[in-house]
Amino acid sequence: MIPAPYIKNIPKGYIMSILQSLILGLLQGITEFLPISSSGHLVLAEAAFNLKVESLKSFDVLLHVGSLIGIIVFFRKRILEILLKDRKHIGYLIVGTIPAVIAGFTLEDTIDSVFRGVLPIGIAMMATGVFYLIAERFKLKDKNINAKNSFIIGLAQMCALIPGISRSGSTLATGLLTGIERTKAAEFSFLLGSIAITGAGILQVKDIGELPAVSVSVVGALVSAVTSYFVIGFLMKFYKNNTLKPFAYYLFLIGMIAIALFIDIKYFTPF
Repeated sequence: MIPAPYIKNIPKGYIMSILQSLILGLLQGITEFLPISSSGHLVLAEAAFNLKVESLKSFDVLLHVGSLIGIIVFFRKRILEILLKDRKHIGYLIVGTIPAVIAGFTLEDTIDSVFRGVLPIGIAMMATGVFYLIAERFKLKDKNINAKNSFIIGLAQMCALIPGISRSGSTLATGLLTGIERTKAAEFSFLLGSIAITGAGILQVKDIGELPAVSVSVVGALVSAVTSYFVIGFLMKFYKNNTLKPFAYYLFLIGMIAIALFIDIKYFTPF
C-alpha cells in the first residue's frame, strides 16, 4: 500500500491494488504482441477499474518495459546473431524506428490529449481491423527486408502511437503489404518494438515519481514480462499457418463495444 502521508498528494482514482496491477500486467503481456492494441486495452481496463487513466501513462510504460524483457529473453539468440553476424539488420531496425521517434518527440502531447479516450480508441480499433483485412487481401510475396520496406514499416509503427492501433499488428500487416514473409515480418515487428519500448521507457524516467506503490508496480511489470515471453512463442508458431483475420474481427467487436459504452443509450431510443 502507499504510505498514508503520500496519499493526499495523489490524484483521486490513481491508487490501484496489487490485484488490479496483476490483471493489467497480464493484459499488457497478452495484448502487446497479439495484434489487438495493448495501449487501447490498458486504457479501457483502467477506465473499467475507475482509475484515473491520464495519471497512469508512466505505469503503462512500465508494463511495456516488462514486455521488453520478454522480447529480449525470447529472441536472445537472434539478437546475439544480429549483433555479431547480421549487422545490416541493425541498420534496418534503426531506419524503422526513425518515424516513431520523430512523431513521439513532436506529437506526444497532441496524441495524449486527443486520442487517449474510449471513443477514439474504439474508432482506431475498428480502423486497424480494416487495415488487417486489406493487408491479407493485397499482400505481396518473396521480398527481403531492406531499408525501403523497413522505413514503411516504421511509418506504421509511428501510427501505432495512437492508442487503439496495434503496434505489432500494424507493423506485421505493413510487412505483408511490402512482401515480407509472415514469420520474418513478425520477428522484425517484435524486434522493432523492443527499440520503441526502450525509447519510451527512457523518456518516462523523469516521471518515475508518478508510478503507483513499488509493490504494485513490480507485480505488474513481472507479470507482463512472463506473459509476454509465452505469448511471443505462441504467435511465432501461430503465424506459420494463420492470418490476421481473426484479430481483425475481434477488433471490430471490441471497437463497437467501446463506442457503445461511450454513447449514451438514450440517443438510440424514441423515448
